[in-house]
Amino acid sequence: MAAVLNSPDPPLQVLHEVFGYGSFRGAQGEIVDHVAAGGDALVLMPTGGGKSLCYQVPAILRHRAGRGVTVVVSPLIALMQDQVGALDELGVPAAFLNSTLEGDEARRVERDLMSGKLVLLYAAPERILTPRFLAMMESLSERGLLSLFAIDEAHCVSQWGHDFREEYLGLSALHERFPQVPRLALTATADDHTRADIVERLQLGEARLFVASFDRPNIRYAIVEKDEPRKQLLRFLRDEHEGDAGIVYCQSRKKVEETATWLSAEGIPALPYHAGLDADVRRRHQDRFLREEGLVMVATIAFGMGIDKPDVRFVAHLDLPKNIEAYYQETGRAGRDGLPADAWMAYGLADVVNQRRMIDEGEAGEDFKRLQRSKLDALLALAEAHDCRRVRLLAYFGEASEPCGNCDNCLVPPATWDATEAARKALSCIYRFHQQGGLRFGAGHLLDVLRGKATDKVAQYGHAKLSTFGIGADISEAQWRGVLRQLIALGHLRAEGEYGTLELTPTAREVLRGEVQLLLRVPAEAPRRGRIARAAKPGREKAPPLPLDDEATARFAALKAWRAEVAREHNLPAYVVFHDATLAEMARALPATLDDLAGISGVGAKKLEAYGREILRVLESGG
Repeated sequence: MAAVLNSPDPPLQVLHEVFGYGSFRGAQGEIVDHVAAGGDALVLMPTGGGKSLCYQVPAILRHRAGRGVTVVVSPLIALMQDQVGALDELGVPAAFLNSTLEGDEARRVERDLMSGKLVLLYAAPERILTPRFLAMMESLSERGLLSLFAIDEAHCVSQWGHDFREEYLGLSALHERFPQVPRLALTATADDHTRADIVERLQLGEARLFVASFDRPNIRYAIVEKDEPRKQLLRFLRDEHEGDAGIVYCQSRKKVEETATWLSAEGIPALPYHAGLDADVRRRHQDRFLREEGLVMVATIAFGMGIDKPDVRFVAHLDLPKNIEAYYQETGRAGRDGLPADAWMAYGLADVVNQRRMIDEGEAGEDFKRLQRSKLDALLALAEAHDCRRVRLLAYFGEASEPCGNCDNCLVPPATWDATEAARKALSCIYRFHQQGGLRFGAGHLLDVLRGKATDKVAQYGHAKLSTFGIGADISEAQWRGVLRQLIALGHLRAEGEYGTLELTPTAREVLRGEVQLLLRVPAEAPRRGRIARAAKPGREKAPPLPLDDEATARFAALKAWRAEVAREHNLPAYVVFHDATLAEMARALPATLDDLAGISGVGAKKLEAYGREILRVLESGG
């Protein structure tokens, strides 16, 4: 490190002076030392774990040492704007180059870049790989002013990953053209296949690997079987997250639109977001989500990557994601401020059938399909688990842990039942359908026959005469659906076509012979049915993130009102000015001088200079 700066501990100096923090978290310090000294690295760190500091601090250190600009590869415009806005507030010269800039603005950024003024420049991979951009990089490199490449969301380079982007494949050119420039690749999710792909495609074979804990202990995980999922979601929001900002993920654009409209009608402010919306509409909706409190974004997975909003208090899934990596990344957008947050998901048999069908009908090769099926199986195992969710989630990423005490299964351990015999009955009934006329039927008709329901369809096909008619009358429909989900998840049943008709696979014989045991969770009883009439409370003030007495709570409210004015003046999300946790600590500690204020976590030198006296005035007024 002496070669980079002469200060006895320059990384900590920058961390405190610029960002206002007194110490690094976890492996951050070690990563910063390695990268600032010019080493390549691959960093796996959970969302909210502080990945951006791992390249921002080295970028500042290397720029101060005359090494030039750090180029950050970023996949989304919103992420670039958010990061640059935050760095500007900290007094760090940074800019982005993307399609939102007019010609004069873009030329100004390019002039700042070529003059050596910028510490960080954010750009999308397709922009970075243009001849014009590469020519600028060549010029900077020749003058020794190209300091570092930071490749964010590096899992996008992997076809095995959950969010593959073809434009990322060209980033290997950076190492080929600028072999002397260190590279840092960062991602929040990467299983072994994805990790190996990142190393190979980005030519990071000599890079040092840093793997932080994937645990997000502040997130409470809960997964429920679908039983009128809209009512389940509404109950969750009104009982636990009234007035909170959050994200609701749906699989289809149509469902996104319908769910946002429905939530709004129920008194919960909600906006839709998906790739089919006009770009200006998407931008407006995203800006409102970042800047307003208590707004719910209903979205497909097109929304969320790189969203730095720290006070997202919940992420809810109304449909099953594709795999655990997608689930982990999407739920990780909750609670980035370290305060309690919820990851809630409802799933059902139709989700399993749809995901299986999308894999089977896809155009990918059989090896890729086989891997996708195994990833879906792992997610289904997590959903059906009757032990600790967090232990299973972390085990998927190769991390051992103890039961967390903060997931639904730990808080209310579910009852289990031996479904082995029920599984044999279900498969036997499907076999008899085929024997009788070679026809296949969906889950609904199968359950009617097993439970002995005399429907018109049962009468039409004479299925009341089958020996399996009514043999499962003692088992609830919810339990039966759990059996079918497991049989499909384990590959003993296959759902075919648009209507999800069920067909036995060769391995079904093992179940019929009693060689496979199924131990399933007993579905939780749904709360009383009927309309949830409790009205949302408009204007409800959220509780401070720290326990505060009445006077401190009044100071916290005054600080938030002041912050809102500053954010409007600067055209920034409020959290970019200060996080709630920083304001709450100010309200609690009641600093009387600028030196006292400098000791609050999150107050760096530039913010102290810009806002210090105003903050002391607000605190002195007492709210």
